[in-house]
Amino acid sequence: MSAKDVFHEVVKTALQKDGWQITHDPLIISVGGVNLSIDLAAEKLIAAEREGQKIAVEVKSFLERSSAISEFHTALGQFINYRGALRRRQPERVLYLAVPLTIYKTFFQLDFPKDMIAENQVKMLIYNVEQEVIYQWIN
Repeated sequence: MSAKDVFHEVVKTALQKDGWQITHDPLIISVGGVNLSIDLAAEKLIAAEREGQKIAVEVKSFLERSSAISEFHTALGQFINYRGALRRRQPERVLYLAVPLTIYKTFFQLDFPKDMIAENQVKMLIYNVEQEVIYQWIN
């Protein structure tokens, strides 16, 4: 099992503040002979008479000591693989890539990352590290 991201607990707290119930920490999925570990799974009841919304979240920190493009390659590859696994095993669950607000406002505004996010239809959860809140959902 992979190590938890530096901001794992920050994102977990932010989701809970936003009304999400954490259901798996981590969410383990077995597909095609491979075991995958997605950081978090959560559910939120939309209304009493409707089924709850389900998400999975892969948390990334993009710390300054690492190469942003290298982290991006890893994050995008994981996102694509995890989304494919979820489609096969838990199609009702929507996958989000969680990134800190600071890196979203800098690196993710560059043309190449923006184009790759759009081209690969990556849903994002932008979180504020200091306040431990969700800043923005991007669908």
